[in-house]
Amino acid sequence: MPSSPHTDGVQAAPLPAGESQRLAALHQYRLLDTLPEAVYDDLAFIASQICQTPIALVSLIDEHRQWFKAKIGLEATETPRDIAFCAHAILDPNAVMQVPDTRLDERFARNPLVTSAPGIRFYAGVPLVTPGGHAIGTLCAIDQRPRQLSEDQLRALRALAREVMVQVELRWTIATLERELNTARSGSRASPPRDADDRLRAMLQRMQQLQQRPR
Repeated sequence: MPSSPHTDGVQAAPLPAGESQRLAALHQYRLLDTLPEAVYDDLAFIASQICQTPIALVSLIDEHRQWFKAKIGLEATETPRDIAFCAHAILDPNAVMQVPDTRLDERFARNPLVTSAPGIRFYAGVPLVTPGGHAIGTLCAIDQRPRQLSEDQLRALRALAREVMVQVELRWTIATLERELNTARSGSRASPPRDADDRLRAMLQRMQQLQQRPR
C-alpha cells in the first residue's frame, strides 16, 4: 500500500492472509457507506461504557480505508487504512489486540492518530469474524490515556463483537430474503420452493455458527 505524506514513518499493517477472500466477504454484506443504524450505535455505546473509554467504534476495513459503521466519541467517519489500528487488529481473527500505551509501541508511536487528534494512547480491538473465518473489521475501545482492560472487560468486549456479527448476518439474511422474494414476485427468475428452503437453512446455519463460538 503506497504511503502518503502524512503517513511517512508510520508502520502500516501488512495485508492479512487471504486478503482477496476477506474483501469479498466484507463486500457481500453491502454494509459499507450505509446510514447509521441504532443497533450498531447501541453496541458501540455499550462497549464504551463497559470499557470506560470515551471512544468506541464498529470499524470495517476496506481496501484503502477503515470506515465506521458506528462511532462514539469521534466525529470522523473513516480514516486511511495505512494509519488504522484496526488494520493491525484484523491480522489475527482469534485474538484481541490491546495496546496499553501507543507511545511505547513502535508500530504506533509516530501515527498521526497518536501524535495529533484524537490523541490515541490506548486501543483494544476485537476482530469481527465471519462464519468463514474472515476478519472484516473490529469492535474497538479507545482512550486518550494509557491503561489496560480487565479480564471481565475483555470478555464483555468479545461478547459484544460476536453480537455485532450476529446483527451483520441478520441484516444480510433479511436483505437477501427480500431480494429473493422480490425476484420471485416479479416472475423474472422464480425459484422452486425447495431451493428457497435450502438457502434459508444455510443462512440460519451461518447465524448459529456465530452464536456458538467459544467465549
